[in-house]
Amino acid sequence: MLRICVCVSGGGTNLQAIMDAIDNGSITNTQIVRVISNNKGAHALERAKSKGIDAIAVSPKDYDSRELFNSAFLSAVDAVSPDLVVLAGFLVVLPPEMIRKYEGRIINIHPSLIPSFCGKGYYGLKVHEAALARGVKVTGATVHYVDEGTDTGPIICQKAVEVLEGDTPEILQRRVMEQAEWVILPQAIDEIARRHQ
Repeated sequence: MLRICVCVSGGGTNLQAIMDAIDNGSITNTQIVRVISNNKGAHALERAKSKGIDAIAVSPKDYDSRELFNSAFLSAVDAVSPDLVVLAGFLVVLPPEMIRKYEGRIINIHPSLIPSFCGKGYYGLKVHEAALARGVKVTGATVHYVDEGTDTGPIICQKAVEVLEGDTPEILQRRVMEQAEWVILPQAIDEIARRHQ
């Protein structure tokens, strides 16, 4: 059984896609052992609790320094000994010691076709604003392993999404989530779960 810890910052739509895929059997051999948010008000925590999944908030606001927060966050992950850490819309830079400790065992979903519109400063709507400003005809999402760079780790899978006439950043964001993110994040987890015995 692949034990996953899912880290989220907001509404938790990618978390919901993972939970639904576990429920309907499209993700096999996988259990969510904890959901962690850096935001106490994140709806994702409610989504997890409603499924009986352990869900906690570790907020930087509760700590006097980044080091103390990083330590508390890493402790919250370590406490459940996950096989895989899934960043599903997690807007926190991971501490380097965590990346080293869980090397090859952290994945992230990014709302573009890496290497386009990724790296420092590209998150949330900013990614879609940049894609529209550049005039691209195709965008999409990427699941990749996390290394110490920003969006630089090995790519696991990608899915393209068409940009349509009249798209706003919000409309494009929604289409990328529905057509790409919610499809490939569960696929990537299932692929990893199938290799995990």
